[in-house]
Amino acid sequence: MGMFDYVRNSYKPLGEEFMGPNHTKDIEEGIGGTMSQYWISPEGQLHLIDYSHTADFVELQEGDLGYEPEKKFLNFVWIPNGSHGKVRPWNLTKYITIYPQEWGGKWEDWPDCRIHFKNGKLQDFEILTKGDQK
Repeated sequence: MGMFDYVRNSYKPLGEEFMGPNHTKDIEEGIGGTMSQYWISPEGQLHLIDYSHTADFVELQEGDLGYEPEKKFLNFVWIPNGSHGKVRPWNLTKYITIYPQEWGGKWEDWPDCRIHFKNGKLQDFEILTKGDQK
């Protein structure tokens, strides 16, 4: 299956099934996804959500909660450092396909949404189901 990117959608015209969390493998060229986080605003603008430098990688010491002496190379944790992520416009120009993170229906009915972005602004979209793509 490979990795993917997350696309949270707030642009209502895409429909209820695409509101909230979605996945895509199309934003990153040739990789299929890096588990990056994106957001489509209510105005149809694509944004990158950057959580860089929001947590510190800390080595646990003997006596710390969670420390396991037999796992010397695994005694590390991420600790939030109070910094907040950044949300910035992502000026992508290409077609991408998103699909809902969770779907309660049949596989054949699972919807895909093909979106055209130009300079990060949603231009057009088309909704398909897996059954339409045979």
